[in-house]
Amino acid sequence: MQILFLTLMKIYSPSDEGIYMDLMKCFAEKGHKVSIISPLEKKEAGEEEVISAPNISLVRCRTGNLFGVGMLEKGISQMRLASQYLKAVYKYFPETKFDLILYSTPPISLATVVEKIKRSTGAATYLLLKDIFPQNAVDIGILKPFMAKALFRSKEKKLYEISDYIGCMSPANVDYLLKHNEIDSNKVEVCPNSIKVEVDISVALSADSIAKSRENDREELFAKYDIPVDKTIFLYGGNLGKPQDIPFIIECIKKASTVEEAYFVVCGDGTEYGKLLAFVSEYKPSNLTLIKSLPKADYDRLVRVSDVGMIFLDHRFSIPNFPSRLLSYLKEGIPVLVCTDKNTDIGRIAEDNDFGLSSTSDNVEDFISNVSKLTDKGLRLRLGENGYRYLLENYTVERSYEIIMRHFN
Repeated sequence: MQILFLTLMKIYSPSDEGIYMDLMKCFAEKGHKVSIISPLEKKEAGEEEVISAPNISLVRCRTGNLFGVGMLEKGISQMRLASQYLKAVYKYFPETKFDLILYSTPPISLATVVEKIKRSTGAATYLLLKDIFPQNAVDIGILKPFMAKALFRSKEKKLYEISDYIGCMSPANVDYLLKHNEIDSNKVEVCPNSIKVEVDISVALSADSIAKSRENDREELFAKYDIPVDKTIFLYGGNLGKPQDIPFIIECIKKASTVEEAYFVVCGDGTEYGKLLAFVSEYKPSNLTLIKSLPKADYDRLVRVSDVGMIFLDHRFSIPNFPSRLLSYLKEGIPVLVCTDKNTDIGRIAEDNDFGLSSTSDNVEDFISNVSKLTDKGLRLRLGENGYRYLLENYTVERSYEIIMRHFN
């Protein structure tokens, strides 16, 4: 098949790893021809280019600034994005008759691109629904309800309408989408975040092997970032913005000082990073190391040598979310500590399948209780091993590939 993939995720090379490139490489390895459009922001150096690999053509399409800028500039860039992507498709793939168009949210503004290419090529369309906008922005106060309805709701409906199939991240996502939209249930399914896993299963499933290999890296990396080696390390890595409810995270870290064995490492960047930095400067917490992002190689090592991976989502969300950082925790065989709104099912899935503990993100006491429980090494090893098994059974790119391709075989 000739496949076109449209994404806002920055992809620098076909050799990149992550939930999108792992899946695209899986398609390519199966013999499909994959064409990818990814943004190259105005503020970034370099010229628009095509980078090729076996069965993959990656276009880094010149766009306006989409990340780390003011709302006005971001809004203008989003408005221009569809025409820029469409121009790139016609410029670099003028003779290609696409059989399948894959595209992810955000953004919803690519609906016009998908519709035009679908009409001209007859391609099937598959939406990888990674967030539900604009309602997610309304929930945490970024957009007023009337603005969301007036500016974005019609575009969201259009996106669902032109999609032949919609892959959601979890069962709760499917339920929400069907409840709040007039969509044929036959075209909506669970197609979760997934990654490529290339390890020896017999070794990875051994709790003793996991612990032994982790210790080899631990002392060196912890010394580099001034992290104590004799504590249970709770790691959060990723975006530090409004969706994570940084004031709640700060309150949890303050109260968790009563659990002497627990130590927190927060690594990432985002619009709310300054609040954490101010907290560290003022209170100088003895149980926290704050790191403003890391090279990917160092972050991957940090996950590997940590004891627990944390997930935070604002308690006000009415839409289910399913953060992809879960996969990096499961891949390294560490349990997850989930703290989210009541509508998101990631915590329920973790507890039902015995690979983590969960509480709502408006209850500090429950969070502290779970932190205390996870200082038990035996519990952590059991949960971590269960999590790795669950990853292999549910969150591999081979599984996602099968879900998508069963519509076309």
